[in-house]
Amino acid sequence: MLFNYTLDVPTDYRRNLAVVWFWLAVITLFGAGIFSVLLVLARTPVIGELIPFVDFFHTALVIHVNLSSLVWILSFASVLWSLNSRPIFPWFAKSSFAVVLLGTLIITISPFLGSANALMSNYIPVLDDSLFLIGLVIFGLGIGLQVVFSMSAMFKVGETISGQGVIRFGLNCAAIGVFVALAAFIWSYITLPTQLSSEVYYELLFWSGGHVLQFTYTILMMVAWLWLSSSAGLSLPISPRVALFLFIVGLLSIFMTPLVYYAYDVTDVLHRQMFTMLMSFGGSLAIFPLSMAVLLSLFQIKPESPIESSAHTALLTSLLLFGVGGMMGFMIDGNNVKIPAHYHGCIVGVSLALMGLSYQLLHALGFKTVNFKLSKIQLWLYATGQFLHIAGLVWSGGYGVERKVAGAAQGLNSMERIAGMGIMGLGGLLSAIGGFMFIVIVLRAMINKRDE
Repeated sequence: MLFNYTLDVPTDYRRNLAVVWFWLAVITLFGAGIFSVLLVLARTPVIGELIPFVDFFHTALVIHVNLSSLVWILSFASVLWSLNSRPIFPWFAKSSFAVVLLGTLIITISPFLGSANALMSNYIPVLDDSLFLIGLVIFGLGIGLQVVFSMSAMFKVGETISGQGVIRFGLNCAAIGVFVALAAFIWSYITLPTQLSSEVYYELLFWSGGHVLQFTYTILMMVAWLWLSSSAGLSLPISPRVALFLFIVGLLSIFMTPLVYYAYDVTDVLHRQMFTMLMSFGGSLAIFPLSMAVLLSLFQIKPESPIESSAHTALLTSLLLFGVGGMMGFMIDGNNVKIPAHYHGCIVGVSLALMGLSYQLLHALGFKTVNFKLSKIQLWLYATGQFLHIAGLVWSGGYGVERKVAGAAQGLNSMERIAGMGIMGLGGLLSAIGGFMFIVIVLRAMINKRDE
């Protein structure tokens, strides 16, 4: 049976609010793409040697990670939260966008205004400088306001036993996830001793909440998979009730957060290990059955239109990259570049799903319909580039190339290491081209005359 896992787009201020959030998400991704090119050049053999400032690499890495994951994904989530909300408190929703925009601008321009001293803390790397940190706090405050708005506008559980109701419930679950992540950041900030070194302090500050954010990203990806499955004309072998249950399962790891805080101090190694275990096992409980259902359905139907074909491609590439990234997580055996290979695979799987959903949403938001044939090329190019990128990282990690270093610090003193990082560089270049193609396709649709 074919269920409609989509949302009706409202015609009031909520659609206009979704549009401004969409603009922020796309422009943020463009900025992240610029920094990604700089990062790839800094780590590519021969070319990387021409860039003499390793600190430049670290600073660019901080901005790239924050824009390409934190700001991009949460801004796109805000697009969906705006569409999912009830028509109440419009001034509150507009205020949250203004605060997030201000925080994003400060984060982006802070390196050019003197912010430095990059610290490669996991999940949210930072520049240990007051301007950058102020921007990050402002951004967090704005997202917090947006989450409060979303949660205050939640639809009743009784309305969820339908395809559209499941999408609404899934978006509510994502809002809860962000709320818990923000609470975890605050909890860690209150309880952490101030005499810790900066590197240790920020690592512990963002460890727990960062894991919760990853759970939230996967819930958003599940929402996108269900929506894209309807756009692709798939008949999933699961009912809305089962899909609803999977979202509830996805919340289990998030709801474990306060229990870990009560059981172990933030500085306790067991505190860190518990969140690692939750990531390794709890995170897959909901993802695996849904991914299998979508994957089986993908091979049972042939797309009959360009729009269906685009959604089909987005689903397939997202499933492949997320699955490969997840498997690479079990290959980690030290502080080497296998770690970013795992992370890139998973986070790119999320981004591919959101990119595919972006193509489906543009017309509903009042913009020109995109060239869906071109969107397929973009999705495959971006996915192929990222696959080569993470394959090169895994290869190099097997030969001991360390993470978060560039230039001569990588120790590229053998053909195996050079070959691996060369593949990484080629993949990074292809994925950057694919990323910029997405920006061009979407901006052309948003800037050109709208369809009537």
